[in-house]
Amino acid sequence: MSKVLIGQQEVTYENGTTFEQIAKDYQKDYDKQIVLVLFNHRLRELGKKLEEDGELSFITSEHKAGVKAYRRSVVLLLQKAISNLYGKDGVKVRILQTSGNGQYCELTGKAVDEQVIDEIRAEMKRLSEANLVIEKESLSTRDAIRLFRENGMPDKEKLFGYRRSSHVNVYKLDGYCDYFYGYMVPSTGYIKKFDLTKYRDGFVLLYPDRKTDEVAPYQPSEKLFTTQWNSSKWGEQMHVKNIGELNEAIATGRIQDIILMQEAEMEARIGELADLIVKSGNKKFIMIAGPSSSGKTTFSHRLSIQLSARGLHPHPIPLDDYYLDREFCPRDEDGKLDFECLESLNVEQFNKDMSALLRGERVELPIFNFKTGKPEYKGRFMQLGDDDILVIEGIHGLNDKLSYSLPKESKFRIYISALTQLAIDEHNALPTTDGRLIRRIIRDARTRGTNARETIAMWDSVRRGEEKNIFPFQESADYIFNSALIYELAVLKVYAEPQLFNIPVDCPEYLEAKRLLKFLDYFLAIPSENIHHNSLIREFIGGSCFHV
Repeated sequence: MSKVLIGQQEVTYENGTTFEQIAKDYQKDYDKQIVLVLFNHRLRELGKKLEEDGELSFITSEHKAGVKAYRRSVVLLLQKAISNLYGKDGVKVRILQTSGNGQYCELTGKAVDEQVIDEIRAEMKRLSEANLVIEKESLSTRDAIRLFRENGMPDKEKLFGYRRSSHVNVYKLDGYCDYFYGYMVPSTGYIKKFDLTKYRDGFVLLYPDRKTDEVAPYQPSEKLFTTQWNSSKWGEQMHVKNIGELNEAIATGRIQDIILMQEAEMEARIGELADLIVKSGNKKFIMIAGPSSSGKTTFSHRLSIQLSARGLHPHPIPLDDYYLDREFCPRDEDGKLDFECLESLNVEQFNKDMSALLRGERVELPIFNFKTGKPEYKGRFMQLGDDDILVIEGIHGLNDKLSYSLPKESKFRIYISALTQLAIDEHNALPTTDGRLIRRIIRDARTRGTNARETIAMWDSVRRGEEKNIFPFQESADYIFNSALIYELAVLKVYAEPQLFNIPVDCPEYLEAKRLLKFLDYFLAIPSENIHHNSLIREFIGGSCFHV
């Protein structure tokens, strides 16, 4: 028998009892489905058995780890359904990129129409109702590589060819076998909420919302999707569409060429954007917005250089300089100063200054002192001539409420984000937010004295601010710029791992740190010495030629 502390209650269960059996005793106390447990500071799947005393808490489908486990399980269900329906014809599914509240998928060897969508959906529902067990099996890495080779999964074969781990966990569903980056629910009976909708040449696999537990209708973001799609296609042209191919490029000595080509490709896109701005005519305000750690500062510098090369005189204006005196800054629901909301900026003063500049007047601009929490005026005067243009960077740049007094035709709006073009493999997309979080962990430790635990602790709040203040305006941009570098995670690995390893096991942030460490373990490392000093990645690792 083992003693288990659940909340303030100590209970006793027989050794060999599964966590699923224990969860059923407590499911009545939770609105959402329990899908995982946390036992002695470690995430465990419900199929795992109790073998020792410990502290236990339940992870539902609303929890971040629970959401990820549920979504992986939906993907496995999708793969099994497609295998049942079309596997004899060699048809396979590729999970390509996150899109809205789902993931965009395509079939190889079969066109997708509404009939196909209906067939797949019906088979997924049948498998769900059958409540089939999702089995987990640990294989030696050598056996796993052989299994992937035999099952026609060269992406996974290559991925694990560069892993140090001696064992690999694979999941089996009624004879179908695959690898997944993380935990699963114990059976298909847990997978009740999902949907499919036709989109472009494939379909979007839709997931339930973590709050409402319902699947919302698909709302496509055409500009964002196209930007990420183009980046992925470029990665395919470079023969680096997944982590295994990136590792192969590193191991075979081809990575320096990849780095140079990626930097050249990014500079070409910035140059094309500068041409577009010039051709647009009469633009005086370049409004740049994007989520945390997108590289907005370096991007604005590099865009300014390209604009200068075309005869314009760009001037950077950080929106941070228009923060209100800290004593007037609003507070969030937790009582903390809310620097993410529009109301934290002196919008009236911003519009007054920008309108005066547009009229050709000489204006003294504020500089915000972050130590005193007050704006200061120190003789920073500006007056716009015919060739002058302002490059304004900040999270609210795309919100018309910020620049309500400025004529629409005077503004060119740019949305920037790190839309990771790499995949882990064909069935495991790489979350774009993970790349930004890792960037921020490294930058904040280097420039702000903030450790990884603190950065992870505030990340959910940062994400809520992005969802409220940035993402709703992304499709209104005149141009969407992808700042992700195809090689960057192999560079960031060296800087991030020591930070993440320093988080104690008993901290709430340990689980996320452990997940990120496992994720970074897929990558071979790249030294940063040969990365040019104007590279966007330098904003995070240091050594930039710009003041960032």
